[in-house]
Amino acid sequence: MQADPIAPAPFLSTPVLFVLVLAVLLSACGVSPAPPFFGATRHDVTLQGYRFAVLVKGENAEVIRLGYLTRAQRRAVPGLMIVAAEQASGCKVTGPAVGIYRSPSLPGDTGEARFALKCP
Repeated sequence: MQADPIAPAPFLSTPVLFVLVLAVLLSACGVSPAPPFFGATRHDVTLQGYRFAVLVKGENAEVIRLGYLTRAQRRAVPGLMIVAAEQASGCKVTGPAVGIYRSPSLPGDTGEARFALKCP
């Protein structure tokens, strides 16, 4: 009996493909900077149990909240993002980042924010 030349190889069965696709999708969940922040210095900051990755480049910071939060838990995040940016950079947040550093997110996004900094 000859094998069907169109049949998929046994190692590419549906469950194996599902696991491979899932692994690729989960590997994409790591924190990586937006293109303007390539080469930025990363700082991991925890405030009141919330975890943030803060990327500082020049007088700009990108803050990325890590982990899942319910809608009610997100209320404190915008203020904590400012504190995290200031703590990581040693600078003062003066407002949202502008120019190529501005955030494409909607105002109030609790997953990512970008700030302009005033450094001593």
